[in-house]
Amino acid sequence: MVKIVAKPKPSNYFRQLLDISRRKECFAGNMLQDNQYLKQKYQISQIEHRYGQNIHILSDPYLFTTLAKLGRPDCKQPLINSLLNTLYRELVKVVVNQEFPLVETTVETRMKAQHPEGAFKARIIDPDTKVTCVSLARAGTVPSQICFDAFNYFLNPDGVRQDHISINRKTDSQEQVIGTQLGGLKIGGDVQDRIVIVPDPMGATGSTILSAIEIYQKLGKPKKFIAIHLVITPEYLKLLKQADPSVIVYALRLDRGLSSSDILDSVPGTHWDQEKGLNPKQYIVPGAGGLGEVINNSYV
Repeated sequence: MVKIVAKPKPSNYFRQLLDISRRKECFAGNMLQDNQYLKQKYQISQIEHRYGQNIHILSDPYLFTTLAKLGRPDCKQPLINSLLNTLYRELVKVVVNQEFPLVETTVETRMKAQHPEGAFKARIIDPDTKVTCVSLARAGTVPSQICFDAFNYFLNPDGVRQDHISINRKTDSQEQVIGTQLGGLKIGGDVQDRIVIVPDPMGATGSTILSAIEIYQKLGKPKKFIAIHLVITPEYLKLLKQADPSVIVYALRLDRGLSSSDILDSVPGTHWDQEKGLNPKQYIVPGAGGLGEVINNSYV
């Protein structure tokens, strides 16, 4: 049974800040306004692939290098969590720029006290955007907390929520993933008209994400369901497309290391059925090892 927790009351202090930031009548007389801040457009840098428009595999040398360091066998705590913080804070920036709604507002600077020109109109992230971060124990716990903290800095905190799902892969006698095992839920409300963010480092088989989707399908219709990964596989994307192609995926790396040389030379997704990124135990190759284990120093 999903436990629903009462919604918190809006913060009067934060509401006052929003009202101040949205004042429309701060320009006096016929003062000219610079429209450059209203015309800016964000463009995502991503690799070419054939998986569909909802899949975004970033092309970012800085983050790619950081992720490579995270996957090294000599990378241990506390560096693990430090690198995760860098990676997921940057991923939040990309996702917000690409997926979150904007509002036109008037922004006053400290110079407004001395000059009527000390204000400008701009399009900013709508601070009233409601977000739910889903913490998937155990590999997703730290990434979810990082995302949750980041959202609270620029959105109204009253609309930012973190849910917790204890879940792990369920395997058969041959160590093949046959589903997920649900340990417990702590859900803070419905997800109607919210953006649901699932920061799960490794998108291997897709079973965990599908289980999370099934849980939230009973709690309303979100604006968007976005999965944020460090590494994904072609097998994961295939299962996700079959189950729910509306899910939006962001990842830093696609791993298909067990594919043939011809496939590795092709544009990802061109020969989808021949791409392979999972070993017999359904771990990602080259991957980064079991991040759930290394994050927690618990190898079970």
